[in-house]
Amino acid sequence: MFILRDLNKLKLIKLIKLSSNITRVTRPYLFTFSRNLRINRNSNTQIFSVKNFNRPQINTKIYHFSSNINNTNKSSTNEEKYKETKSFWVDTYLPSKLAPYALLARLDKPIGTWLLYLPCTWSITMATYHAHLPVSQTIYMLTLFGVGAFIMRGAGCTINDMWDRKIDSKVERTANRPLASGSITPFQALTFLGLQLSAGLAVLTQLNWYSIFLGATSLSVVIIYPFMKRVTFWPQLYLGLAFNWGALLGWPAMIGSSEWSVMLPLYTAGVCWTLVYDTIYAHQDKQFDSVVGVKSTAILFGDRTRQWLTFFSGSMLSCLVLAGYTNGNDWPYYFISVMGAGSNLAWQLWTVNFEDVADCGRKFRSNKWTGAIVLSGIVTDIIWQNLNPVY
Repeated sequence: MFILRDLNKLKLIKLIKLSSNITRVTRPYLFTFSRNLRINRNSNTQIFSVKNFNRPQINTKIYHFSSNINNTNKSSTNEEKYKETKSFWVDTYLPSKLAPYALLARLDKPIGTWLLYLPCTWSITMATYHAHLPVSQTIYMLTLFGVGAFIMRGAGCTINDMWDRKIDSKVERTANRPLASGSITPFQALTFLGLQLSAGLAVLTQLNWYSIFLGATSLSVVIIYPFMKRVTFWPQLYLGLAFNWGALLGWPAMIGSSEWSVMLPLYTAGVCWTLVYDTIYAHQDKQFDSVVGVKSTAILFGDRTRQWLTFFSGSMLSCLVLAGYTNGNDWPYYFISVMGAGSNLAWQLWTVNFEDVADCGRKFRSNKWTGAIVLSGIVTDIIWQNLNPVY
């Protein structure tokens, strides 16, 4: 009896020691998950995956944390269908060696090119209205700036991914980007960037010398933008400064000099617009960004995002009014460009669900129509001016 009792005690002691050893072995690795996490946004739960511990006896562990993201299955399905549709032509029609470079330049997501190009068109057409320039010159310059926007947007994406490749590899939405996944090396990306910037310079040299100098100065803003998300909660402001440079460049490209009373309000309107659409975009990643320390206006504004974006939308419209007033625009500009864009922004802010990743993506992409409405108002005003000449 006593021998059996002592034997049971011995087994119990061994079991306690074994559990203690397991705890000591696994505990150091539980705190390294922040360096090896991956977010799954296809469910209502965020999944943080801990792996690569260099200990074969420790299995990969999945940690589930509750999230405030309220994605329905329908929204997630729509988002996945959108991704598949947009990258289908790259994988289907391009050679396998070129496809990663196309994805690096975001050729499968043209929305960025539109958002970069549209402020250029505002400035070009405003100059056309002001100086009564011929349509042929306007069309030529719109085409030239379209090519430049296509090239430089791709270069900006390459620069951004070179900065963010380690962060992108940890989030599911960006883990398959070429640099993050390793399908392109940093040296290959740098070489590709050199080709992109060379092509952009070739387009820039088609302009006058004043415009060449003004356009070249934008490169410094483009390069430092990816760094800003690490040091300030206002990276969207710096993106606005870079993405709307065309509002400063289109006018002198047409006329040869700058009219700052028109260009600065137009540029400021574009910056405020970028703060609106890129804050909506940043809400897609706010849960992940807050974990790894990436800053954004989405995190800064939090529950007051709608109020802040209403302020920036109103500021954009006010600047458009000021630009039109100093440029002498007529009623079509105010009715279409100002009121039309205002209606579109009001719809976005009224209906957007900041906790729904798919809806934020849809509202972000809808901003190409906001910019197109502003352009259509200026073009309509030019037509109205030609139909009702003032002698």
